[in-house]
Amino acid sequence: MLPTLYDGDRLLVQHGATPRQGQLVVCRLPGSGVVAVKRATLREPDGWWVDSDNPAEGVDSSTVGTVPDAAVLAVVRLRLWPFWRSRRRGRARGHAT
Repeated sequence: MLPTLYDGDRLLVQHGATPRQGQLVVCRLPGSGVVAVKRATLREPDGWWVDSDNPAEGVDSSTVGTVPDAAVLAVVRLRLWPFWRSRRRGRARGHAT
């Protein structure tokens, strides 16, 4: 699977928004404290299970476990830049999800 986002992409995020299953979120990963963009895939009683869109790269819940609600910092609403990449891949308005 190809990654949804690439180095240099600019995102519009909404801090404090409640994520829905399938949305991209900005979260602080347990253990390392690294802030990353991941896909919220499953709501668990103790937080969110997050996955990497490119399983060959990065860390996700299969490594660090569930991300607590307080560690989900924002929901990604839109890719702002580079707009041409999202249009070339067939996404109509630059949506990241």
